[in-house]
Amino acid sequence: MEKKVINPWQWQDERSYVQAVETTNVQGTLYVSGQTAIDDQGISSNANMKTQLILAIQNLEKVINDAGYLCENIVRLNVYTTSSEELFNHFDIFQEWISKHNIKQASTLFEVKSLFESLKVELEATVVK
Repeated sequence: MEKKVINPWQWQDERSYVQAVETTNVQGTLYVSGQTAIDDQGISSNANMKTQLILAIQNLEKVINDAGYLCENIVRLNVYTTSSEELFNHFDIFQEWISKHNIKQASTLFEVKSLFESLKVELEATVVK
């Protein structure tokens, strides 16, 4: 698999995403449903945004790894949140995770009225190999 990042500008670099990603010679594509702060028994978290973001990231990694893919090959990552303000207070956690895995992804952030039950953040990804 080969990836090519398309970034006509540099301002997005500080926001931990790229404008576009082209992939060629792909052996597989994994479409990951939105991952949230739900525990192994299917119980939704009532915790704060920081705690929920960390668990959502962990759950996303688990699905990707269990499928035999790598986080570094995420090419699309959408973030849904019930509060952009709360999320941005902990955005450094998200950015550190992106940097740790050297992820170069196209990304869109959506503020939504609600998510399932008590959830505050959801991460939806497309991964290639």
